[in-house]
This record gives sequence, C-alpha cells and structure tokens, in this order.
Amino acid sequence: MLKIRKIRNNDYDALIKLWQKAKLSYRPKGRDSKKNIAKQLKQHNTIYLVAELDNKIIGSILGTHDSRRGYLNRLAVLPEYQKKGIARQLVKAVEKYLGKKGIQIVTCLIEDWNKTSLKVFEKLGYQRHNDIIYFSKRKSPQV
Repeated sequence: MLKIRKIRNNDYDALIKLWQKAKLSYRPKGRDSKKNIAKQLKQHNTIYLVAELDNKIIGSILGTHDSRRGYLNRLAVLPEYQKKGIARQLVKAVEKYLGKKGIQIVTCLIEDWNKTSLKVFEKLGYQRHNDIIYFSKRKSPQV
C-alpha cells in the first residue's frame, strides 16, 4: 500500500537516488546538500513529502510557501512507478497542506525540456504561462 509521509533526515540518500533515476538535476554541494535539506525540513513554511511503497521511496515533492503563494518543487517518481497516479497524490497532499495555511495560488516552474512534468501539471489543472519571464540570481553555480 502506498504511503505518503514527511521526509526525514535519514531519507536523504534515497531521495538523491530517486532524483537521479528520475533525471532531475540537483546541486549536492549547494541547495540540495544534506545539510541544507536538513535545515529546510525545520522551516515553518515547508512540507517535504515522499511516496513510499514496501518501505522503498518511490516519489517525492517539496512544497513551500511565502504566505501568499505556494511553490511545488522536485516532483519525482521512479520511472517504473510512473503513470500510476503517484505524482497526483503527492501534488494533492501538498495542495491540501497549503490550503490549510490559507494559500490559494499554487505554482511550479518547469523547464521546457521536461515534457513529462508539463503533461502532469496540465492534467492536474495547472495553467501554463508562456508570457512569464523567469529571472534568477545565484551567489554561485552550486546553489
């Protein structure tokens, strides 16, 4: 039976393996380091979840908010478990959490090459905005 639960510090290695198998980029020396993930887990505005089947982590999602908008990141499901509704369950769990916090707008950023994620979020009712230009400023390439 599928279980969705909060990520724990000792899930870190399995989480990184999941992201690698799901072909998500990650920054192990920056924002995705074990130290940084542990720090993020303690923040009041986050909910980081995994989907677990038979004690094996097969999916993940990171949810945050800034008290106005919710943000979804790192939605990943192992390839052999995709197209079984696991991503939908993870997204719905974060949406529920954000809704309880009074967040009425939930967003995600998806790179244009990631056709699978584009399809998932379109199926979940998310509106695509081709007119938004995204800017970022990094202190280093690692973050």
